Amino acid sequence: MEKSSTLLVYYDKGTPAVAKEIKEALEGNDVEAKVDAMKKALKLLLNGETIPQLFITIIRYVLPSEDHTIQKLLLLYLELIEKTDSRGKVLPEMILICQNLRNNLQHPNEYIRGVTLRFLCRLKETEIVEPLTPSVLQNLEHRHPFVRRNDILAIMSIYKLPNGDQLFVDAPEMIEKALSTEQDPSAKRNAFLMLFTCAEERAVNYLLSNVDKVSDWNESLQMVVLELIRSVCKTKPTEKGKYIKIIISLLSATSSAVIYECAGTLVSLSSAPTAIRAAANTYCQLLLSQSDNNVKLILLDRLSELKSLHRDIMVELIIDVLRALSSPNLDIRKKTLDIALDLITHHNINEVVQMLKKEVVKTQSGELEKNGEYRQMLIQAIHACAVKFPEVASTVVHLLMDFLGDSNVASALDVISFVREIIETNPKLRVSIITRLLDTFYQIRAGKVCPCALWIIGEYCLSLSEVESGISTITQCLGELPFYSVSEESEPTEASNKIQPTSSAMVSSRKPVILADGTYATQSAASETTFSSPTVVQGSLASGNLRALLLTGDFFLGAVVACTLTKLVLRLEEVQSSKTEVNKTVSQALLIMVSVLQLGQSPASPHPIDNDSYERIVLCIKLLCHKNDEMKKIWLESCRQSFVKMISEKQLREMAELKAMAQTTNAQPDDLIDFFHLKSRKGMSQLELEDQVQDDLKRATGEFTKDENDANKLNRILQLTGFSDPVYAEAYVTVHHYDIALQVTVINRTKETLQNLCLELATMGDLKLVERPQNYSLAPGTNMQIKANIKVSSTETGVIFGNIVYETSNVMERNVVVLNDIHIDIMDYISPAVCTEVAFRTMWAEFEWENKVAVNTTIQNEREFLDHIIKSTNMKCLTPPSAIEGECGFLSANLYAKSVFGEDALVNVSIEKQTDGALSGYIRIRSKTQGIALSLGDKITLKQKGSS
Repeated sequence: MEKSSTLLVYYDKGTPAVAKEIKEALEGNDVEAKVDAMKKALKLLLNGETIPQLFITIIRYVLPSEDHTIQKLLLLYLELIEKTDSRGKVLPEMILICQNLRNNLQHPNEYIRGVTLRFLCRLKETEIVEPLTPSVLQNLEHRHPFVRRNDILAIMSIYKLPNGDQLFVDAPEMIEKALSTEQDPSAKRNAFLMLFTCAEERAVNYLLSNVDKVSDWNESLQMVVLELIRSVCKTKPTEKGKYIKIIISLLSATSSAVIYECAGTLVSLSSAPTAIRAAANTYCQLLLSQSDNNVKLILLDRLSELKSLHRDIMVELIIDVLRALSSPNLDIRKKTLDIALDLITHHNINEVVQMLKKEVVKTQSGELEKNGEYRQMLIQAIHACAVKFPEVASTVVHLLMDFLGDSNVASALDVISFVREIIETNPKLRVSIITRLLDTFYQIRAGKVCPCALWIIGEYCLSLSEVESGISTITQCLGELPFYSVSEESEPTEASNKIQPTSSAMVSSRKPVILADGTYATQSAASETTFSSPTVVQGSLASGNLRALLLTGDFFLGAVVACTLTKLVLRLEEVQSSKTEVNKTVSQALLIMVSVLQLGQSPASPHPIDNDSYERIVLCIKLLCHKNDEMKKIWLESCRQSFVKMISEKQLREMAELKAMAQTTNAQPDDLIDFFHLKSRKGMSQLELEDQVQDDLKRATGEFTKDENDANKLNRILQLTGFSDPVYAEAYVTVHHYDIALQVTVINRTKETLQNLCLELATMGDLKLVERPQNYSLAPGTNMQIKANIKVSSTETGVIFGNIVYETSNVMERNVVVLNDIHIDIMDYISPAVCTEVAFRTMWAEFEWENKVAVNTTIQNEREFLDHIIKSTNMKCLTPPSAIEGECGFLSANLYAKSVFGEDALVNVSIEKQTDGALSGYIRIRSKTQGIALSLGDKITLKQKGSS
């Protein structure tokens, strides 16, 4: 069986050394050859070789050596070899080394003494240690600190051995005496650690008698002090007030590690506002002073935890948190913005927005490669601010509109989405936004941004001047008509060759896209939408952005242009008194639409127009030729009403989520009232008083008693063996994100003592056992708790299996009881999460692993089936309720969840009710990794039948 090792040596795999060669080198007189031979012997021992034949050779030829390197290697060798027999008795030959160790402890050289004392720290055999105790005690007063610091650790290790307190009866008293006179920082730290470990009361007394000097102590000693304070406050919570003062004084220490530990200790011990504020300030200072990105991320995690527990205090520090945006790392910036957005209030919104605006401006001047992504994050943050506090929209919307022509398409898309929402929720800004949009429309070069901008122009150009400007802008961006000359149609090859050099990055394609309801549709689009120069097409100058996009085959944009022109023409009829002007505009719009259709059906186009876009443009032509009031109402009013409804539902959803998060436990009507000013102060400081009040509040609201429900505990108990087996075993499984803790209860149901009982476990999947099993003896009818820890490295359904092996006195053979498998549920690792519709579609397109599960259920109601899948998979439905309400015979919804490892899980549910009432369809799961897609698919297949 493998055993734990206290030694780690780099071993370059090669030809293993032969024991005979090592023995010959050790018997020689060459010191370097002996050193090399000892190193080879150590490597063999670390690889599991026993080489017992070397022991006597080493005792004879290596033990007498005076070379320091050989003596150190000898101690490492003695540390590695087996010192007991199979029954646990010390081997008789070990007595040979005791005299050598005693000589080393009295050696005139302090290095030999120090390394020997360090070796004693790892000895677990009392029989070997006992004769050495007088020499160990003598070294406590040695002149050299290297010896004293190792001697204190050796005394602590021996004192902790079974019956070690009998070997050193007065050890704590001696160490306390040494501590009072010790000047070496490391020795002082070791002495205090020994008192903390073996005699806590003495450590506490020493600390309290030297409170004024704590801030001047060495960093390592201060860390042990903090560890002691945490330990004492757990056992004696009523006394934590005096210790909190010590922690507050240590916040001014020079060591960053001490300050960080102080802040963490403060948060864990106290809920007093003063203490929390001090801890939060400390984290913010470290966030700015530390250069390591990993440290910054850890500090942001701590601040995020404080935000969830003490939001009111964190609100005061929002600007300090935002200073972390100066880091160039995107992960740090994202985490910083996420924390800050949850701390925005009416009081600080203006400061926050001002800071974000400055950061946006910085992204224009800098030449960093990830400026586009950072700008996108800032735009999304400003969008969130403006939605929560509409009054700030006017200060940012015009600045952001400068980025509509951004080369980063995602950033430009976020801007136009922001503008679309703000123009609806802030009517006062409508005129200025429309004017600015029309002025900057020609700068938009992204095929995904233009349709949204055109929709805004079509819906919100209301006055005569705005409508005329909108039509004029679109006409200019389309350029001269027709899009190609009929006379040149016969030379498409030559023409296309002329086009190619100027637009080499433009590759058009027809690809499926996901609509808002989760269904698929075909869209023609250009995969590259940025143009550096005007495109010359068959002799005509295409200076307009819309023209350039249309010529690459983006006919979906052509359909949007047709719809926008139709709305503008219909609105022009209402505001323009001159029929002549209206008719002129109608004929111009019809010419544009016909030209788009002609381009789509010509060989000059990269590919033919798709049916959806064709039918949409034809519908617009028919509407302009045969107008009626009902259609007019649908085009000019219903579209906007749908958008208004979508915005209001989104706001209601966000408010409901905020209310759910803000819900706290309220006091009962018959609870006693705690009057703060009438409390007995008993000479307490303000901090102690605050802490006591906070504890009272926690006790009143039940925060101290929030233990796991007993019913949930029972659900996590798994039976591993049968009731008729000689050994009964059951496991209580606890999942802590990256760890699985198994607490296995083993009961001996026989009338014999079970010897060498061992719980052997193995895993399948991304699970790994942390420690090797140990052997136990179990008396008849008794039980034992065996703990096992397992590390988890990814979100994948894992299996733990194994058996219990034991021996009895009657039968020499080992008996085996096979255990039931333990299946680790994927649901323990994923939790519901929220993402934007754009982010969902982007991830859906990027993720390569898809698992398609056919619907096979007894449930006959579409909504009921969707709710059942959401409950079974622990996911969040991103599709708004309004989109899936009603009875129409089919349903499509998008679900999203995130794992503790940061993996995204995307699910699309598309179901249809058949004529016989049964549901059919598919559930598609997509993820970046194979494990989560397969595991989630298996879970859905298992659970989709019904409530069982």
